[in-house]
Amino acid sequence: MIQEHPPLTVLLAAPRGFCAGVERAIRAVEDALAQTGKPVYVRHEIVHNGRVVEELKRKGAIFVEHISQIPDGAVAIFSAHGVPQAVEREAAGRGLSVLDATCPLVRRVHMEGQRHARAGREVIVIGHRGHVEVEGTIGQIDGTVHVIDSVAQALTLPVANPERIAYVTQTTLSVDDTREIIAALKSRFPAIQGPDVKTICYATQNRQMAVRVIAKRAERIIVCGARNSSNTNRLREVAAGEGRPALLMQDPKDLTLSFIEGAAVIGLTAGASAPEDLIQEALAQLAQWRRLTVEEVRVTHEDTQFAPVDLARLVSQLANAS
Repeated sequence: MIQEHPPLTVLLAAPRGFCAGVERAIRAVEDALAQTGKPVYVRHEIVHNGRVVEELKRKGAIFVEHISQIPDGAVAIFSAHGVPQAVEREAAGRGLSVLDATCPLVRRVHMEGQRHARAGREVIVIGHRGHVEVEGTIGQIDGTVHVIDSVAQALTLPVANPERIAYVTQTTLSVDDTREIIAALKSRFPAIQGPDVKTICYATQNRQMAVRVIAKRAERIIVCGARNSSNTNRLREVAAGEGRPALLMQDPKDLTLSFIEGAAVIGLTAGASAPEDLIQEALAQLAQWRRLTVEEVRVTHEDTQFAPVDLARLVSQLANAS
């Protein structure tokens, strides 16, 4: 019974959960379903959260990994992570009606990399090779592109001309880890150009900062989000780096009584692609085991908003084709 256990204080991180780019991408799919009257196919998960994807599937969206899986005449939506130019060309060549939900902050990284490539610089992408955002960024930059994700790689990376290089970053990295990599690059290549950590998403930085703040009081930290979500995994790593055991909760069943055993104060947060429902389910599960006091710990207010993905041109194209 709850009365048999000591009370538990939950420090609820704020900001947490959906960022503006995630909200914009989800809305793009919902709007396309409502306004086009056509089958809507999304290349890759629109955001890295299975619950969000399943909800959109229930509404009629179809998720694929390759443009070749999208039938003629359908609407194709690019996910918030962005796509390589080759995917854009393939979609255009197929005559597909495209809606691009790439996060504006990811698009900014693309433009930064393209600018450096046009200036004749080799571009280093600091990020995780194989992640869909990094693959999209690589594919948007014409010229020589390297991918690194550690100080060791920064210190050994071969380049053609140390005077003509630049770097960009994946938007969902650990701020501290990225600064160490950038410092290593600058120590080797004093002429290197890049944005420091400014292209790491504001929401990623804010959520990492909130975890550091609650880690000063919390004995353990629960991070809600998907296992394939980069920013969610970075939150777990930040908590561990602060010396706090951290649990990634993709589903309430991941949360165990043993994780909170003996703790008086725990932290709770969510990655930028995780819905608030997960937070509420975590609280409900904890309340089954302990008598809760919930305290929101806000480190900053987020007021960033992005203009919705414009469907007007797409709807007009579809009407003209009918």
